[in-house]
Amino acid sequence: MTSANSSLSLISPDLPPAPPSNATPAKIGVLASGNGSNFEALIQAIADGQIRAEIPIVIYNNPDAAVAARAQRWGIPAVLLDHRQYQSREAFDFDVVQALVQAGSEWIVMAGWMRRVTDVLIDRFPKRAINIHPSLLPSFPGIRAIDRALAAGVKITGCTVHFVTLEVDAGPILMQSAVPILAGDTSETLHARVQVQEHAILPRAVRLAIGQ
Repeated sequence: MTSANSSLSLISPDLPPAPPSNATPAKIGVLASGNGSNFEALIQAIADGQIRAEIPIVIYNNPDAAVAARAQRWGIPAVLLDHRQYQSREAFDFDVVQALVQAGSEWIVMAGWMRRVTDVLIDRFPKRAINIHPSLLPSFPGIRAIDRALAAGVKITGCTVHFVTLEVDAGPILMQSAVPILAGDTSETLHARVQVQEHAILPRAVRLAIGQ
């Protein structure tokens, strides 16, 4: 029986077999806005040989984002593109795409990317952009998902890895993990438990998507 403070089962198809050692590594550009713990979970999985991939670039849009320091520790170029300096979402996404392409990115992982994307990005990476969201979609898409789950009084929430589409948090689901909401949970305590599951399923879902 699942204990009260554990996660529930993963909801996902079986993973593909491990790639041959001579498989060409997929190049994954990471977009992040904040702390970067999901980025680090992904790069750690790559370093451990769980995914045959490389991260040639991290793009962040918040000058104070801690993800930049994490990328530096791993020797990965981190590029600041501050969305506040752009007059439109499309202009911002154009520069994001340019930076990704110049770095050789074939896939995108949005690891805490707090920006709504436009067709400028989606059209350049069709079915190759992946996002992680802190709820069991389709419940609580968009911002403040954990706070909204608490306010709604639901008993279970979790996290979802999905393909990115123009509609916010509405793309095809790759993988989910459910997390019970406990009596006395706060936004901070619940977020901490959800984040554990984010770190667990993001590398698995990325491997599933890229076939590596």
